Amino acid sequence: MDKEAERTELSTDREEDRQLKDDIRLLGRILGDTVREQQGVEIFDLVELIRQTSVRFHRDGDETARHELENILESLTPAQAAQIVRAYSYFSHLSNIAEDLHNTRRFRADAIAGIPPGPATLACALRRCKEAGIAPETLQRFFGDAFMVPVLTAHPTEVRRKSTMTREIAIGHLLDRRDRQQWTQDEEIEIEDKLRRAVLILWQTSLLRRTKLTVRDEVSNGLSYYDYTFLTEVPRLYQMVERQVREYAPSLADQEIASFLRLGSWIGGDRDGNPYVDAEVLQQTVRMHGTRILTFYLDELVKLGAELSISSQVVDVSEELRDLAGTSPDSSPHRMAEPYRRAIAAIHGRVAATLRSIDELHPLKTRAIKMKPYQNAGEFRRDLDIIDKSLKAHGSYIVTRGRLRALRRAAKCFGFHLASLDLRQNSNVHERTVAELLEAMSPGTDYLAHGEAERVEFLVKQLQTPQLLASPFLDYSEETRKELAILHTAVEARAAYGEETIRTSIISKTDSMSDLLELAVLLKEVGLITVDGKSRVDIVPLFETITDLQNCAQVMDKAFALPIYRKFVESRGNVQEIMLGYSDSNKDGGFITSGWELYKAEIDLIETFRRHGVKLRLFHGRGGSVGRGGGPSYEAILAQPSGAVGGQIRVTEQGEIISSKYSNPEIGRRNLETFVSATLEASLLMPEHHAPRPEYLSAMEELSEAAFKAYRGLVYETPDFENYFWSSTVITEIATLNLGSRPASRTKTRRIEDLRAIPWVFSWAQCRLMLPGWYGFGAAFKAFLAAHPDDGLTLLQNMYREWPFFRMLLSNMEMVLSKSNIGIASRYAELVADKKLRDEIFGRIKAEWTDAIAAHLAVTGQSELLQDNPVLDRSLRMRVPYLDPLNHIQVEFLKLHRAANSQDEQILRGIQLTINGISAGLRNSG
Repeated sequence: MDKEAERTELSTDREEDRQLKDDIRLLGRILGDTVREQQGVEIFDLVELIRQTSVRFHRDGDETARHELENILESLTPAQAAQIVRAYSYFSHLSNIAEDLHNTRRFRADAIAGIPPGPATLACALRRCKEAGIAPETLQRFFGDAFMVPVLTAHPTEVRRKSTMTREIAIGHLLDRRDRQQWTQDEEIEIEDKLRRAVLILWQTSLLRRTKLTVRDEVSNGLSYYDYTFLTEVPRLYQMVERQVREYAPSLADQEIASFLRLGSWIGGDRDGNPYVDAEVLQQTVRMHGTRILTFYLDELVKLGAELSISSQVVDVSEELRDLAGTSPDSSPHRMAEPYRRAIAAIHGRVAATLRSIDELHPLKTRAIKMKPYQNAGEFRRDLDIIDKSLKAHGSYIVTRGRLRALRRAAKCFGFHLASLDLRQNSNVHERTVAELLEAMSPGTDYLAHGEAERVEFLVKQLQTPQLLASPFLDYSEETRKELAILHTAVEARAAYGEETIRTSIISKTDSMSDLLELAVLLKEVGLITVDGKSRVDIVPLFETITDLQNCAQVMDKAFALPIYRKFVESRGNVQEIMLGYSDSNKDGGFITSGWELYKAEIDLIETFRRHGVKLRLFHGRGGSVGRGGGPSYEAILAQPSGAVGGQIRVTEQGEIISSKYSNPEIGRRNLETFVSATLEASLLMPEHHAPRPEYLSAMEELSEAAFKAYRGLVYETPDFENYFWSSTVITEIATLNLGSRPASRTKTRRIEDLRAIPWVFSWAQCRLMLPGWYGFGAAFKAFLAAHPDDGLTLLQNMYREWPFFRMLLSNMEMVLSKSNIGIASRYAELVADKKLRDEIFGRIKAEWTDAIAAHLAVTGQSELLQDNPVLDRSLRMRVPYLDPLNHIQVEFLKLHRAANSQDEQILRGIQLTINGISAGLRNSG
């Protein structure tokens, strides 16, 4: 693919982009050689011909080019088309690798040049704190109270197999190694040969999964990111924080920063709509987590023991260290004067015994057989602390700041559980389970027939009595047995791995106080809630729809006024976590209204919590795409209302965003740093900012109302819109991709209401409309100007300049509008057989797309999209020649596949390959 790479046009010709161009040319040349050698010159020439024609169509709207492209594509055999799709897909994947490396390169170059760190870095955040006069004690208190958790989920938008990701990571490492220093000619040839081997293996590796993922597969995939990034980079991040805080305030030099950043996961605990998550899966998940972290500790202890060859004949060690060394299974005379090595051998033996206790197949060395397992992670940490204190006592402070320091931090952050696993279930399931338990215990209760007030009365009474509802002598439905089994397993997991193993239970589709109390009753059944009002886990309502967001503060107001529920909150440190759903609120009300109602919900919650004296922790259910709450996390956190963060925040990391953020350790650490720095700024500096001006709030309300009307009018009120959507997108074919373990739809209908938000957004991205990320703004803008002809535009322009929330909203919208392509989308519209339906709906979409772009440019003052974002502009310009043909080929495949319900596996596989390639080209598509 050397011709394509040579002709790639970037948005700028800056010198700093030269290295990126060189990397893309290198990878493009290697891939081109691979295609030519493996598939022949004919395929390679077709790739180039299609690219050139696609560029003409995309750039000029050339109808002649369109017909030429259609003729070329229609003449391809399925086998030819599949190879062309693979070539373009792999080029997108390789371009992603080059871009990630380039971002890291620029970051390092700036640091080496002494350029002050910019926004989204901890150094910049601390500099702003210094300028604002934040006292060192305030900073120390912030980290002491803070709680920040990225939560990995298994939401299925990562189309790549782990095998291809592994190859791509290897290519990235080779490219990075090539870049870091000067090499001799022989060394450069050797690295390029390794790159060629890696690309060839990648080419010969299947892009697609042959079988559907199980939940266990998803857990295993999630654990990969601990190997790539978290296990090593989280401790490194803490070291960086401590160093920079020490520079900020030398008085804090001897004070260790609290472990404010933890990791969370839904994978294996989220059973909302996933019938495959049961007690056995939950048990397997926590065991896999425990095995992974304990194995990591064992590896690190071996390395630490090799380092600490310190002799007691040279230094005097502490009495505690001698006692610990005395328990060592290592009786070699060569190490009798090496107490640290013997102490580490003792720790290693106990960790190995602990691992054996949860994994009976784990082999134990003979000398460690008699070692006792640790009862909990606290005992393990105390033994590491003994080593740390002894080293410091004899002046070896600098030694403690190496591997031991990282291991001690890992032990604090990961414990024996690795990541806190959230439980999540739909409120309807909780409701049915409680109803069945009540009916079995007291026939005729008929819980479901009662209103909200009576339900609350039933539930409060049950929470205050020691008697349990469930009985081993009664028979229950499969659903109820499954729910109780999962909760019992959660109790066992907490006992085995520590209380942090499972600390949160989330209620999807919360819309009333009884939803909270129903979960509380079920938790009481297994001892996670006691009669005296103590809760051992956080009860977390998830508010998702527009209506639920509007009512969430009222629900919590009633809950806090209920004495029994208030006791639960007080027993959890007087902190109540609330989860906000970005995906379903967007599908329900559109991009503008979803964002606005989320913002208003936060304001209402802040006031309600302040009135009741409860600390608020928000859990943001953000997806990868803008249509599901995605976009740059730094801007998103800073755009929260004042008082919404307060050092307490959890955020979901979903789908392909997990791999883009955390498959590379350096990029992963920077993303974690961004999370920390944004939380720090939003917590300590936001109170200094004034609330948005009243006229901004009023304007936003008007925009939201008009956008909501436009969005609902199209999606929910247009006759046969469902048929248009299912015909003009790849929603049906996405379900064949084996992306994840969950079904794509909650029920077997075609209704938009029943469709999961992920395939809804993913489908619109594939056809390059990205509709969930912008639809309604054009109509809202026109309505607003019509109502305010004199000063409406000026007001919106001021909002964009002064209000972070509005600026973030438009910035995210700009990103998806830039990735959309109305010409390509028109080809998907042609898949709709009903011409009248097609012309009506696509005509409305096209008009709104045009209006949305015009409105965005008018408000921001730009002459074209991405004028102020040259990095993304460069990236998209580079990708277009390779992305557009995939869409065109996908359309042709869809025509063949849907003709007479074709069962040709080769054609279906071609569609699946295009989905993979388009997703790679767009990056944040789901």
